[in-house]
Formats: sequence, structure tokens, C-alpha cells
Amino acid sequence: MLCGKMEPVQRAGVGKMRVYCKCGEKGRIVSREDLSPEFAKLYCQCSSVKCGHTWVANLTFSHTLSPSAQAVDRLLFDRLRSLSRAQQRDLFDQLDGVS
Repeated sequence: MLCGKMEPVQRAGVGKMRVYCKCGEKGRIVSREDLSPEFAKLYCQCSSVKCGHTWVANLTFSHTLSPSAQAVDRLLFDRLRSLSRAQQRDLFDQLDGVS
């Protein structure tokens, strides 16, 4: 691999990313440039003084496996707010009849 590899690491319940240099030694993330909420450039450096390799790795969001419950709540709340008062009352009346 030209620019090294990245692996997820779990420590004390906190997810972290570990980077490796192409020489096989551990690397470290020196700085990070967030270009959007879903994409960042990671500026990395090899921990081996003999190697001294520096590189940029891209970190990006891929896809959702399980949607956030907060996102569903927000979607529902926004949808309810878009309804007229009469439509809201009708909906809540229907829900009262169900229970």
C-alpha cells in the first residue's frame, strides 16, 4: 500500500483510528483538516526516525448501518410542524382512538 493503512482501535469504549506507515511501523496523526462533516484529511507521520515518511490519508463517512433514533425523532417533529393545526388535531385524535 502506497500511503500506509488505517485500522480502528477500541480503548476504554472510545473508538480511535491507528495509522501505519508503508514501512510497517506505527504512524501518528499530526493534524487533521475537516473539509466537511463527512470528509477529513489526516496528516500522518511515521514513528520510525529511520523512515521519516509523512503522508496524507483521507477519512470519509461511508454509509449508515442503523439510523440514529434522534434523526427519526427530528424527522417526525419536523413533519408534525409542517402540518396545519387542524391536521395535527386530527392526527392526535386518531392516535387517542388507537390506545
